[in-house]
Amino acid sequence: MTDRDPRAPHLARLAALIADETRAVCLLALLDGRAWTAGELARHAGVAASTVSEHLGKLVAGGLLVEERQGRHRYVRLADARAAQLVEDLAAQVAPQDVVRPQGLRQSSAGSAMARGRTCYDHLAGRLGIAVTDAFAERGLLRQDTGFALTDAGVAWFDSVGIPLERAGRRPLARGCLDWTERRPHLAGVAGAAVCRHALDAGWCVRIGSERAVKVTAAGERALSELLGIRAEAFA
Repeated sequence: MTDRDPRAPHLARLAALIADETRAVCLLALLDGRAWTAGELARHAGVAASTVSEHLGKLVAGGLLVEERQGRHRYVRLADARAAQLVEDLAAQVAPQDVVRPQGLRQSSAGSAMARGRTCYDHLAGRLGIAVTDAFAERGLLRQDTGFALTDAGVAWFDSVGIPLERAGRRPLARGCLDWTERRPHLAGVAGAAVCRHALDAGWCVRIGSERAVKVTAAGERALSELLGIRAEAFA
């Protein structure tokens, strides 16, 4: 009689749930942290609305997505930060040489914008996310020697600049998330989400295009320079 791990069948079902290209396209799109309609995801994936609706039903049933209804519209979003972490971590395993090169100027420009700065569910990624992470580490606000952890000085920094850390729930205060363009971990967790939320609310960053790309504004360049010593060329 074998001593089988009881998690094995659940892991197999989860892997099968993600192992479909249309569902993968939807999951990656939803990493922007926003709720999408089935029609929006169908157009994004280039498939019929009925097809994407069937796929979304499976993802909701599997616990990776949740749905919200508003009038006649049905919206879906990633279930939580753990679902987002799973998708981003899997995407980071794709070798750079396996990614198809962008066709045309528009795709190339969009790809460059995503590499400069983007949201990864609810925190900053790309060169911008790495620049913020490096600045935290250089100033003794973040430790990375034994995993990601805010120092006492890091917690005090959030208080000093008026960025609240919402510590309800089991989400870690700081966590490393492997950046799929930079191949290095950027700051995630409660602290990463707080920085991203404040950057968007305060107008340091604005969303651009229809993907997850964000652009640092002139106000953002000043704030990042004054508060963390980050120069604009760090994420150019």
